[in-house]
Amino acid sequence: MQRRNFNQAGLSALGLLIMTTYQHAHALSLGDLTSQEASAGLKTALEKGALAAVALLGKTDGFLGNDKVRIPLPGYLEDASRLLKTLGQSKRLDELLVSINRAAEAAVPMGKTLLVNAVRNMNVTDAKNILQGGETSVTNFFAEKTRTPLGAQFLPVVTKATEKVGLATKYNKVAEKASGFGLVKKEDANIQQYVTAKSLDGLYLIIGEEEKKIRQDPVGTGSAILKKVFGAMK
Repeated sequence: MQRRNFNQAGLSALGLLIMTTYQHAHALSLGDLTSQEASAGLKTALEKGALAAVALLGKTDGFLGNDKVRIPLPGYLEDASRLLKTLGQSKRLDELLVSINRAAEAAVPMGKTLLVNAVRNMNVTDAKNILQGGETSVTNFFAEKTRTPLGAQFLPVVTKATEKVGLATKYNKVAEKASGFGLVKKEDANIQQYVTAKSLDGLYLIIGEEEKKIRQDPVGTGSAILKKVFGAMK
């Protein structure tokens, strides 16, 4: 089979290999690469991407210092921030902004086990969706498999961290009332739930980015299976 360059925009040679395996139900090869090795390579790339994202985000300034995932104040509070600052609330707003991002940084490491298990338990349909799903397929996979249980794990950590800032409690009281009048989005009416959702969004985004890096530079990972699988696409 002619070797091809890996292309994120369409099916990669790895994808073609696995898809052909689905159709014919027997092992094929790319050189000496079997379909089982191709599947293992995909799982290894996803697992490494997930763990790299957790390591990147689950530390001081993992969220706060990263423009891609930094969690802003909820829309209602962000809109009112200029007025609040003129009323002497600038320091408290800054404290809240730091607090919600620190909460996300504290919560993310708890997701390791669920993320890894999601990869190890992925089935043929999952692999097919990832390979055919385009730019957001990895994000979609992890969100579908882990968003609900991770949200349940993250929420208590986020709640504990944000309760230390008095403005968070006051925000919830005001936002809850405002939500009833349609002035605040339902998902923004509770700051703990808002931060939990944003934490997960950021985590899935970075997982997708890390997985792409691993595919592009398999040699740099030090993994024999990744070198063999993705090296064959070069």
